[in-house]
Amino acid sequence: MLDLLEKSMENCPVSEINGYNYFIHPITDGLPVVEPELLEEVMDAVIHIANLDCDYILTAQSMGFPLATALSLKTRLPYKYIRKRSYGLEHEVSINQTTGYSSSDMFINFVKKGDRVLLIDDVLSTGGTLKAIVKALQVMDVEIVDIVMVFEKVGIRKELEREIGMEIKTLLKLEMDGKNIKIVGKGV
Repeated sequence: MLDLLEKSMENCPVSEINGYNYFIHPITDGLPVVEPELLEEVMDAVIHIANLDCDYILTAQSMGFPLATALSLKTRLPYKYIRKRSYGLEHEVSINQTTGYSSSDMFINFVKKGDRVLLIDDVLSTGGTLKAIVKALQVMDVEIVDIVMVFEKVGIRKELEREIGMEIKTLLKLEMDGKNIKIVGKGV
């Protein structure tokens, strides 16, 4: 399981953005191309480890979009997006996310107290986006039944889990040394 995902990391380019090494991959960036077999393998692995007893799937803009969509098609669960644009709707919640290479506002709409959600996203790197989303949902009294990330850059997960008070499940653990990427294990 995850043979295609592991193979897809072999020639993965790395780009430096504001002093931060960012790997470019079909799942994290849609580049060079997302093969359906790779996305299907990833979704099968997510389904295998995720708690799907939720009202809907929730993800952040933008690379969570194809993951939530594919997971929805496979599980028949609906999904919602957290956007980087304000719609100015009633009860809209604004959060600030800071990553290794940027800072921006995100907006939560149509998520309400008592909702039970599965969070999914592409990569756990600095934890900035995930931490901001989880804290906002906790304040909103939304129940996060599970958090699943495809990739985990090792070194942040345990500390972040303590901060948010939740387990984070991942599929593939990566270690980056400059522009070199090494798979160091499978997640969960």
